[in-house]
Amino acid sequence: MSSHHIVREKQEPALLIMDMEGYRHEQLGQLLEWSPTVIVNESEYEHVDSLGIKIDLYLNQSGRSRVLQPGTKQLQVGERPLEDALKFLCGEQYPAVNILDYTFSLRNYALFADKINLVIITPHYKVFPVKSGFSKWKPAGERIEILSTVQGLSTQGLTKEEQGVFRTLKDGFYSIRFEQPFVFLAEEY
Repeated sequence: MSSHHIVREKQEPALLIMDMEGYRHEQLGQLLEWSPTVIVNESEYEHVDSLGIKIDLYLNQSGRSRVLQPGTKQLQVGERPLEDALKFLCGEQYPAVNILDYTFSLRNYALFADKINLVIITPHYKVFPVKSGFSKWKPAGERIEILSTVQGLSTQGLTKEEQGVFRTLKDGFYSIRFEQPFVFLAEEY
């Protein structure tokens, strides 16, 4: 980064690492490019530390003490470390977070979709909430999955393959409209 680029705290999405199983490490560089706040689940701390990544916040669920990197803070979390981490980020007024996790469960994120911009990255999909009227440019043949129950769905630029699964018809924009406040979409990653 050149000296004329100044990154303000919380300007870039935080990076919350819950589970890196199956994740391709070469993609990590893009997420770390602008030095986000890095938050790491207890089970992934040693792995992330071994990659030489500076960890800002450690989610301690077990209560056991551990030698941490200099400057790493600790957040004591309960039975639901993901929920506790998202509550922390919302409380600290982070506008956005990228989350690395092995799986996606709608119930883990639905309460936070209108409080913080979420992008959940699994080994195969990028999942994020969208509001009605959402549109995005994609190449032809891309798979788009709607992971939420949806009412009053209408689409443009997509063809339905099965319940909740669509493909883009051609290179260009697709769009979706629906009746509820938001739905979660999954794109191949």
